[in-house]
Amino acid sequence: MEPRVTTTIPADLPLQEPVAAKSVRRRARSPRPAEDATDRGILGQADRRRTGVRTGNVVINVVLGAALVVTGLLPLLWLAKSAITPTQDTLTMPMRIFPNGVAWSNVTRAWNDVHIQDFFWNTIWMAAGEWAVQMIVATTAGFALAVLRPRYGRVLTALVLATLFVPAVVLLVPLYLTVLHPPLIGHSLINTFWAVWLPAGASAFNVLLVMRFFESIPREIFEAARTDGAGNFRLFWSVVLPMSKPILGVVSIFAINAAWADFLWPNLVLMDIGIQPLSVRLPQIQSSTDLGVYLASLTIASLIPVAIFLVFQRTFLSGAGLGGAVKG
Repeated sequence: MEPRVTTTIPADLPLQEPVAAKSVRRRARSPRPAEDATDRGILGQADRRRTGVRTGNVVINVVLGAALVVTGLLPLLWLAKSAITPTQDTLTMPMRIFPNGVAWSNVTRAWNDVHIQDFFWNTIWMAAGEWAVQMIVATTAGFALAVLRPRYGRVLTALVLATLFVPAVVLLVPLYLTVLHPPLIGHSLINTFWAVWLPAGASAFNVLLVMRFFESIPREIFEAARTDGAGNFRLFWSVVLPMSKPILGVVSIFAINAAWADFLWPNLVLMDIGIQPLSVRLPQIQSSTDLGVYLASLTIASLIPVAIFLVFQRTFLSGAGLGGAVKG
């Protein structure tokens, strides 16, 4: 039997921590460079606590916010104010707020005497048709290129992308001749809304925009729908479109605003005064209309684009929200 060896530790010798415990404590005390790097900016946390720096940030934010309000909102407010201001006050004191009262008669005369309501409804009808045609073409073409993915899909995508590099002015003459003598129809489309609706559908930008959004939808959703027996139309109508509200709102705003402000093409193909929109008719009546009445007409014409943005702003600014569409 071997003798038992006993080791005595002096009382004054400090106990040593294990190496693993030391490394854990050292890592806990040391800052994480990756997280600090993402939080760092031009000003550090210590700089932000200074009174002068905080005051400067507040002043800069207030100045930038006021500049954005002035440049973006002031023209609309001035137009609305001038619409109900007497013409003489607008000419002599344009920046004064109702120096001699309010002239509501400008709006009444714009609506009744100038018959702005007829051109207003013409514009709504034209914009609604252009919106419908663009939505049909953009969604169906984007679905075919992004979801169905035919063999020649890349070639079609390249051809659609190539049309973005062609200036719109170059296409005016061939497009006008096509509308004047359309194939397979036999009669001209001039002085009809179809002459404005059909060319609006050829928007390569909308097609590519919708196609890229459809490509971001997880493919597992399509596979699950096909497993449940959904065909191409059911997949398009019941799965893809309900998940594409953000991009549909964006395309809707682009389409309606473009139709509302379009002047050159409707001026070429809609020569009949009875079907002309506001964008064509208002410049024609400017020289023969009182300034206050004309500004009231411009205010009425700008109501629909502002209302459309207010309705679609949440859809326009919201994200796709597809992160929880696929579980696992």
